[in-house]
Amino acid sequence: MSDDIEEMGPVDYLVVEFPGNRMTGDGFPLLVDLVDRRIIRILDLLFVRKDTDGSVMLLELSEVDSDGTLDLTVFEGASSGLLGQDDIDEAGAAIEPGSSAAVLVYENTWAAPLARAMRASGAQLVAGGRIPVQALLASLDEVEGTGGQGTSAA
Repeated sequence: MSDDIEEMGPVDYLVVEFPGNRMTGDGFPLLVDLVDRRIIRILDLLFVRKDTDGSVMLLELSEVDSDGTLDLTVFEGASSGLLGQDDIDEAGAAIEPGSSAAVLVYENTWAAPLARAMRASGAQLVAGGRIPVQALLASLDEVEGTGGQGTSAA
C-alpha cells in the first residue's frame, strides 16, 4: 500500500449541500467527465441526509435516486472505505436540517506526476488550503476599488 501512496496525487474532499433535499443531478455528468479525462479519481462518494430533528443518516444511491431520474449507477461502488461514521457526522454537522449532501473524496490525478517528482526529491507539502470564491471576489472588488494598491488576496 505504501508504494501506491507514493504514486498518488493530492487527495481532497468536498461536502456539497442540497438545501431542501433538492438534488437535480446537473453536476454529475461533469464529475463523470473529470474522471473520464483522468483529472480526478473518485475514492469515495456518499450521500447523507439531515432530518429536521437534526439526525443524520447515510443514504443508499437508490434512496438518492428514488424516482430514477438521476441515473447514479455509474457511481455504484465508489467507496474506498476511507469515510467512517465520524466523517458522516461531520458532514451532517455542516449542513442545515432538512437538507442532504454529497461527500466526495477524490485524488487529483492531474497532479500525481508533480507530487511524485516532489516526493522523490525529498520535498513535502507543509501547508495547503482553499480560497472560497466569495472571499476571492471580495478581495478582487477591494483591489479594483483601491486601484490595486495596499491589498492582499490572502
